[in-house]
Amino acid sequence: MKRILITGSNGLLGQKLASLLLPRTDVQLLATSRGDNKLADIFPTLSFASLDVTNRKEVDRVVREFQPTHLIHTAAMTNVDQCETDREGALRLNRDAVAHVVEACEKHNVHLIHLSTDFIFDGQAGPYDEEAAANPISFYGETKLMAEKLVQQAKCKWAILRTVLVYGVVHDYGRTNIVLWVRDSLQAGKVIKVVDDQFRTPTLAEDLAMGCWLAVKKDAEGVFNISGKEMYTPYQMAMIVADYFELNKSLIDKADASTFSQPAQRPPRTGFIITKAENELGYAPHTFLEGIAIVARQAKG
Repeated sequence: MKRILITGSNGLLGQKLASLLLPRTDVQLLATSRGDNKLADIFPTLSFASLDVTNRKEVDRVVREFQPTHLIHTAAMTNVDQCETDREGALRLNRDAVAHVVEACEKHNVHLIHLSTDFIFDGQAGPYDEEAAANPISFYGETKLMAEKLVQQAKCKWAILRTVLVYGVVHDYGRTNIVLWVRDSLQAGKVIKVVDDQFRTPTLAEDLAMGCWLAVKKDAEGVFNISGKEMYTPYQMAMIVADYFELNKSLIDKADASTFSQPAQRPPRTGFIITKAENELGYAPHTFLEGIAIVARQAKG
């Protein structure tokens, strides 16, 4: 029996993990997030504890009381521009909270699964494998690299799962994703500007959740790339979405990154080589087209 504690359960990945793991008879699950449980109405049987991961004592108490075999740490400040402008907040959530989680996992002998990002790279040589040298160009990327170093020095079992441009349908949040944003904008007849000089391997949230579960199931240790396989620019993604929904592609304007004034720099070309996760974990992601179909179905439902 795996006893799994999830941090950040109200977020996109947290929700997908709850959906994947709650029905399993070989898993006991505790969802945690700051504030109220936003999943209570869709998963009424889900065990939940309020947890502020920036509070060291609270992290230790919740881990001690639940006694998980594995902890999947998804909680983070992921808004890249917000990290640039609120550096203290970014350090609190992306570095200090990870230190608290690592400490609790060491103390209570818990296998830590930590989520990281392609933004630890400068985007000069993507797609990257697990051995590539990190060189972040944003403060978000810097904080996530700090977190990776803390995890890699941990005296408990650990795995780091790095991912790229996660998309999916999230319950009870205002946040959208590239698929629905493009669909809704074009259906409303809006012209949209989409960058064509940044390359990513977009990741369906369900695939990332499955990657986390495979890492737990196999007691995986080390660094793993968990993303989609196909490399696209956001402009190319938008065109594929428009084709899928049979919408007017002439409303999509090609832009380059310099068109947008954003506080944080974005790496031009990231994306991941996922051979290690395929071979060692049995990870098999959906294609982007299959992902669009899944998002479309869920958005209807």
